[in-house]
Amino acid sequence: MAARKPQTAPTPQGPPPADDPSAVKDPSEWVTGGEPMTGAQESYLKTLGREAGETVAEDMTKAEASEKIEELREKTGRGRAKTSAAKKPAAGRAKKK
Repeated sequence: MAARKPQTAPTPQGPPPADDPSAVKDPSEWVTGGEPMTGAQESYLKTLGREAGETVAEDMTKAEASEKIEELREKTGRGRAKTSAAKKPAAGRAKKK
């Protein structure tokens, strides 16, 4: 009879949880932080800049764009957690007794 391999727990897939301090790396330490920002970063910055009433530079690096995104998220309120609509009672409806 062949020997069985010991079973191991499956490894989690995807990024670490946001509250995991090891998951946060300063953009200045990124290996690719000096490369031009991605198309997704540029698009999001334009949206956030429009909402914040700011003009955003188009020649940022990935690291600079990441830092600006965080700044604008805080300014626009997109950086705050929102409460779920399911937790709020619907407007105009009285609770049943």
